[in-house]
Amino acid sequence: MGNIKFKSYSNHNYRKIPQMSLLSEEEKFTIDVVGSVLPFKVNNYVIDELIDWDNFSTDPIYILTFPQKGMLSEKHFAKVANLIKVGADKTEIKKVTDEIRLQLNPAPAGQSSNVPEVNGEKLPGVQHKYRETMLFFPQQGQTCHAYCTFCFRWPQFTQMDEMKFAMKEIELVIEYLKQHTKITDFLFTGGDPMVMKSKIFGAYVDALIDADIPHLKTIRIGTKSLAYWPYRYTHDKDAPELLATIKKAVDMGIHVSFMGHFNHYAELKTKAVKDAIKAIQSTGAIIRTQSPVMRNINADANVWATMWRKQVDLGLIPYYMFLARDTGAQDYFSVPIVEAWDVFREAYKKVSGIVRTVKGPSMSANPGKVQVLGVVKIHGKKYFNLQFVQGRNPDWVGRPFFAKYDEKAIWIDDLYPALGEEEFFFEEYLNRDNKVADEIISNIE
Repeated sequence: MGNIKFKSYSNHNYRKIPQMSLLSEEEKFTIDVVGSVLPFKVNNYVIDELIDWDNFSTDPIYILTFPQKGMLSEKHFAKVANLIKVGADKTEIKKVTDEIRLQLNPAPAGQSSNVPEVNGEKLPGVQHKYRETMLFFPQQGQTCHAYCTFCFRWPQFTQMDEMKFAMKEIELVIEYLKQHTKITDFLFTGGDPMVMKSKIFGAYVDALIDADIPHLKTIRIGTKSLAYWPYRYTHDKDAPELLATIKKAVDMGIHVSFMGHFNHYAELKTKAVKDAIKAIQSTGAIIRTQSPVMRNINADANVWATMWRKQVDLGLIPYYMFLARDTGAQDYFSVPIVEAWDVFREAYKKVSGIVRTVKGPSMSANPGKVQVLGVVKIHGKKYFNLQFVQGRNPDWVGRPFFAKYDEKAIWIDDLYPALGEEEFFFEEYLNRDNKVADEIISNIE
């Protein structure tokens, strides 16, 4: 099977893309401006097989990958645009863009406070927010085949080194795993771990297998590669080695789950993605799917119902609908909580029970994953009914609570306790010193 060559484009060379002749100079300038602040990268598969260039300005995949003017505030856009127009040097532009980035909440959901230690040594490429799940950011996986414009990990792809999570020393990670016997799930994330060479990924997996950790039951792989570069599993030179590694883990009794990021059913239409799905399934691995609900992309019940149905037809398991995180271009993508619930509920109504494995809409916030169960009326007043599907404290999971109804609220920080409560039940922990709170939570059985 011959290789299909991967070609990557960013704001430095995107004008070489043949389809750029369809864009006006103003549209190209927008890419220059927004791409100076928020990372921009796209590849030939996305360009040639996913985007509808006859209707590119409203095409969801185009908006998912190419910077749009509304992704920056008018003030920020004007500031960077003026610098580019007057020919400011790169140092001056970087200074301004870094200042803007720091105003876009580059570390949402308390990410910087979730870095654990082992034997007194920090693990900068690890996050341990939930008792059973450990996130690992391999140093070689800190990029993606193409960048999503909504990505909450956009600082990973900028030159803001202090905002990056990355680690290469697997020995310390394994030692941490051995010491924390409640951890059952190991999640490779990034960036995208599937940009790594198969040899490197295989070395990490082999180390986990060889460590013979009895409480390690699941390896998860968070990836957008199925949507943005499915040839990773069928035509890349080291694709057979990658699949062999996955099969080896499965054969050793480890549940391997791909957490596939699909944001629109258009990403499921090609032969390439269908072949990739079959290749992964042939190893015994499972593919689960997740996506945020986003204005300008998929904030439509028909889009979600269609996407979930197509995923199930292909043997995938719909897993999560998220709300757009409070970072980066959230103002461009976010929908109010009540609207997200309406989209979820209407889509849920349109599908059969076999599709209803999906949870949502969910906010991955500082205390945990908070699911919106709906809007309820109590004594004639509306309230949001919420629950944790995952929490920093495992005891919070499945515990319903209520918030005052606000049709404009887009995130948990916009919500206030209801029914006479002065604060949400979980705030006592979060109001403590982070380290003390995390120690209390991590010791809960």
